[in-house]
Amino acid sequence: MMEEKIKVIATPLLDWYRTEKRILPWREEVSPYRTWVSEIMLQQTRVAAALPYFERFMAALPDVQALAAVDDETLMKLWQGLGYYSRARNLKRAAQVITEQYSGVFPSDEQALRALPGIGDYTAGAIASIAFAERVPAVDGNVLRIMARLNCFYDNILADSTKKQVTAALKAAMPPEAGEFNQALMDLGAMICLPKNPACERCPIREHCEAYKSKKAEELPVREKNKTRKVEKKTVFILLKEGKAALCKRRESGLLAGLWEFPNRDGFMDEQAAAAYLASLGFTVREWKRKLTARHLFTHIEWQMQGYAVEVQGTNEDIGFYDEKQFHARAIPGAFRKFVAATEEYIKE
Repeated sequence: MMEEKIKVIATPLLDWYRTEKRILPWREEVSPYRTWVSEIMLQQTRVAAALPYFERFMAALPDVQALAAVDDETLMKLWQGLGYYSRARNLKRAAQVITEQYSGVFPSDEQALRALPGIGDYTAGAIASIAFAERVPAVDGNVLRIMARLNCFYDNILADSTKKQVTAALKAAMPPEAGEFNQALMDLGAMICLPKNPACERCPIREHCEAYKSKKAEELPVREKNKTRKVEKKTVFILLKEGKAALCKRRESGLLAGLWEFPNRDGFMDEQAAAAYLASLGFTVREWKRKLTARHLFTHIEWQMQGYAVEVQGTNEDIGFYDEKQFHARAIPGAFRKFVAATEEYIKE
C-alpha cells in the first residue's frame, strides 16, 4: 500500500515543488560538494540559520581539496555557532579520503558515499539523488512524518524497523526524478507537513493523505518519548589579566573535542571555594567583577553553569591569556556564548 501511495503522489508533489520550492544557494548551483556540505550543516540546524554559514564556508573552502587541506583551527572557526562540531571534523576527514582515494572526485555511488566519514543513509541518498540522479531515497524525520500521515500508520518513526520499511517502499517506488522528488519531500515537510499545526489545506497531496481524510494529522507521527537529559553543574571562570582573557583547549576526544573554552570545574562553587580553586591553579584573585549564570542543552546532557568574571594575577602553563583579536580567532562552542559576550566587555581594545 505504501508503494502505491508514493507512486500516486509523485506527479502532484513534483508539480508543486517546481513552482513552490525554496530558493537555496546549494540548489541554484548544484555540485556533489555543495550538496554534501549543505546536508551536513542542515542535520542539526534550521535552513535560515545555516544560510550565512554555508556562504562563508563556500567562500573560504570552495572545493573538496580546500576542505581537505584546511587547518583545524580555521575549520572550527568557520563552524563556530553551528554546534555538533564532530560534523565539521568528519567533513574534513571525508574530504581527505576523497582527495587521497578518489583523486578529488566524489564517488557517485550511494554505497561508496555511505562509507565516507560522517555520511549516513540519509546524506548518501541526498547526494546520490540530487548530484548524480541515482534513484535512491533520502529518509529523514521529515520524510518519516509525511509517510506516517500519508499512510496513517502509528508505528514509532524512531524505530529502525519503521525507517527500513519506509526506505524500502520509497526505493521501490522512486520516480525517475529522484533528486527533485527527495527535495520535494524535504520542502513539503518544512513548509506544509509541519510537526505541529500542519497546513493541510495547502498540501498538494492532501486528497491522497489518509491522516487528512480521517482528521488524524495532529496525532501523527508517533515518536518515542525523549529520555531525560543528564544534568551537569559547572563553575566557569572568566579570568582577566592586563586586558586579556583566559582560554584553554578541550581534550581531543569526547564532547566539544579540541575546541577552546573558559577554565571551568564540575559543580557549583561559592567565592571562597572558587578562590581556593584558582589558587590551586596558580592564580590570585585581585577583584571579583561579576557573577553570571547560563544553561545549555546538548542532545543528552544539560549544562547548568554559574560563572565568575575575575581579575587575577599569576600563570598556568595550560591556560593562555588572549587579547581581543586572539580571543575571537579561536573557536569557542556556543555552550559558552553568554560568557563570550560578558568577556567582550573587558577585552575590547
